[in-house]
Amino acid sequence: MLKTLLRSGIILFSLFIICTCIDPYTPNLKGYDSLLTVDALVTDANSSCIVKLTRTLQNQNDIPPAVSDAIVYLTDDVKNTITLINAGGGIYKTDSIEFKGEVGRTYILHIGTNDGQEYESDPCLMYPVPEIDSVYFEKDRQITNNGTQSLDGISIYLDSKEGDNNQYFRWAYEETWKFRVPYPTKFTYIRGADPDHPGFVPVNDVKEFCWNNRRSGEILIRSISNGQAEKIKKQPVFFIPTGMSSRLLYQYTVLVKQYSISKNEYDFWDNLKQVNETGNDIFARQPYSVLSNLHNTKNPKERVLGFFQVSAVSQQRKNIVYDEVGYLGLPFYSNKCSAMSMDRSFWNTQCMCPPPTWDDVYRNMSSSSYNLFTEPLYDNTGRVLLRLVFTRPACADCEVSGSTNEPYFWKDIKW
Repeated sequence: MLKTLLRSGIILFSLFIICTCIDPYTPNLKGYDSLLTVDALVTDANSSCIVKLTRTLQNQNDIPPAVSDAIVYLTDDVKNTITLINAGGGIYKTDSIEFKGEVGRTYILHIGTNDGQEYESDPCLMYPVPEIDSVYFEKDRQITNNGTQSLDGISIYLDSKEGDNNQYFRWAYEETWKFRVPYPTKFTYIRGADPDHPGFVPVNDVKEFCWNNRRSGEILIRSISNGQAEKIKKQPVFFIPTGMSSRLLYQYTVLVKQYSISKNEYDFWDNLKQVNETGNDIFARQPYSVLSNLHNTKNPKERVLGFFQVSAVSQQRKNIVYDEVGYLGLPFYSNKCSAMSMDRSFWNTQCMCPPPTWDDVYRNMSSSSYNLFTEPLYDNTGRVLLRLVFTRPACADCEVSGSTNEPYFWKDIKW
């Protein structure tokens, strides 16, 4: 969410200062103001509520500086005060044991920065949220690139139970998947050993299986305008193109979260979504005013980016294994990994130099970023080394792109 807010703020700022001329124009940004950006969400889940504070920069490629020395607290409609813990890096969080949001309660976010400025949100009511009934997937096809390309894959949907006249909804999800590298490194080469019989040491911790994860970045909202209590059926959440993603090659899980939001928050996300859709084309459409519910109590004219979100949350996890998708006849992702077998003759030269040693082979391949290899190849006797087998690091060590730390919620499914 934070990246979306920063990107939108930069787009709006650029649209404001760039004149609508066709000739190239380089804006003068000397008067640029660094704006406070607030990414805050309070729910009724059994977890810490997080507030992240940063400031905008002129260059959207730079890392936004964290506001790490603020005082952050919440108040509610029964005069409770909840002080957030400074976790460093601009992150502030509640104690998950001492505080949990309550449906029907109204909350206000307060922020005090070290330059003496004080910020406050509008009062936000926590609405109830209907329970998610099921999360499931179906075979699907989507058209991309302005209708020139079609992608096959699966779409994730959800159904929810009937709510209490809920009208505005938002969804987010967290993906986690287990993957395997095709050529895991199982031996360490010992340099300086016998030139004809080099030594190898087995690797105790083979990095073959890892986990990776991703949080949703798109804005998923829906308005039910009739205001009547009704069930949500087959709500699209996201699409996975099976031929372009490795997420479904082994085991995959997604945690889908459903929020019941206010009209003001819905308008914020809807306007932000439309601003994002304009991209960097300043002639596509006029910018929308993305209003925040946060303001500077001492300087009401100061602009604050972000929105203080308050919502009950319903969530459900869906696990998917390869076999469940495989029978659908969909294309599957093929990794670009390959193994390269090298012997000493490959490095022979026409000069009168001594013949290359196995150390030479290893050194030359390492200098070409083939510094990881699988099992060495011997002859039938098992005593004469024929080849060393190399591959790229990402194909031999899963920690190059993932983590060997198993998530606390993970359960291997037999298939």
